[in-house]
Amino acid sequence: MGQTARMTRLTAMLAAAAAGAIALSGALPTNAAPPPEPVGSALPGDLAKAFQSASTSYDVPREVLVGIGYAESHLDGHNGEPSQANGYGLMHLASNPTNPTMSEASKLTGLPVEKLAKDSTANIQGAAAVLDSYADQVGLAGSARKDLGKWYSVVAQYSHSADGPTARLYTDEVYRIIGLGVGAAGVSIDPKQVTPDRGKYANVAPLGTRTPQSIAAVDYPGAIWNPAISSNYRVGRTAAISTIVIHVTQGSYAGTISWFKNASAKVSAHYVIRSSDGQVTQMVAEKDTAWHVGTANPYTIGLEHEGFVDQPSWFTDAMYRSSAAVTRNIADRRGIPKDRAHIKGHVELPNQTHTDPGPNWNWTYYMQLVNGDNPNPPTYNFTTYGAGVRVRATPRLNGTILLELPGPTQVFVTCQTQGDSVTAEGTTNNWWAKLRDQGGYMTNIYIDYPAAKLPGVPDC
Repeated sequence: MGQTARMTRLTAMLAAAAAGAIALSGALPTNAAPPPEPVGSALPGDLAKAFQSASTSYDVPREVLVGIGYAESHLDGHNGEPSQANGYGLMHLASNPTNPTMSEASKLTGLPVEKLAKDSTANIQGAAAVLDSYADQVGLAGSARKDLGKWYSVVAQYSHSADGPTARLYTDEVYRIIGLGVGAAGVSIDPKQVTPDRGKYANVAPLGTRTPQSIAAVDYPGAIWNPAISSNYRVGRTAAISTIVIHVTQGSYAGTISWFKNASAKVSAHYVIRSSDGQVTQMVAEKDTAWHVGTANPYTIGLEHEGFVDQPSWFTDAMYRSSAAVTRNIADRRGIPKDRAHIKGHVELPNQTHTDPGPNWNWTYYMQLVNGDNPNPPTYNFTTYGAGVRVRATPRLNGTILLELPGPTQVFVTCQTQGDSVTAEGTTNNWWAKLRDQGGYMTNIYIDYPAAKLPGVPDC
């Protein structure tokens, strides 16, 4: 997807909302410091306070709130821009025909939807209010609220997933994150192993349970078959398949799958790929026309990748390798050349308003994988800290902003040069790092190294 939201669309969606008024080890990435140029309304330290305050005010465990926030957005509010399912903020308060959490939050808190969408503290408060109301509906009260496992059905309801398996997929991911712990955007929770009380979802087969029928339905042997609703794609083709298109979901894996099963979406893709481990779900048969690139739909196959175009933390090596295997398989079966003329980003197709996969997608590495090479993952020599760090076209404070790093990011610094001085946290530094993958400069002051000049890096 990856569409850059327009303010008119945001205003319209907010008005509509108002009217409706566990395979990894170790903790997730840590954040070392507050941001130099904050995005949204809350600094990292403020986010931690916001989660604690919302937890206390609404008697919702902090771990549940942070787990949902990390699953939805990696704790990034994306400047109030909507997800593919018209969800807003780091807690993904949504406004669509099947998910009313934005209007519910506004009614419960008395806050306007504009503030709930754009203010991270308000967004967290709104989500806590909604979760509290859902907990009341199922009779979760008193000491039982302290038991994280008891919140499973409440979290599943918050997802407003299209069906039971997708709700379980969403909620299992939240509990996986709670089990790993989180350290991001100045917010941390310690790893905590929880035995979830799945209730009615205990008898729901997890997404990926294979049957003879589902195995026969997939085109890619490693995929899970979970079809989109038939009103979101067209049966058959009107042109020969010649191009494979790379997308970024602008939302979570489970949320994207649920959206493609929602009749109001009017969009779909053939495959959706998960960030954490590269799991592949096929939702439209390759013989049929998914609705993902407008006029280019008839001759393309679409691969959606979990994440957001401005957050490189979603683009894991597991996802790159899994996606490349799918693309290679499609190309080999269909005689499509494995080159950039036939494997394109959404933004590269005709008549597009979308920007995905964006500047953080490593095309060189991806195409090496597609062509059967076994390259080492891209090397990085430094890590940034803080959120909202701006990468500019020149080492000047008035240089064009190319992108913002949403949180601690591994980067490869090719060289360094002197530019405008930047002062933060009592330190001034005029050295700037040129970043290989982002194609621009950032001040050295927000690279996690104590000296003004980086060691082992030549001058530009």
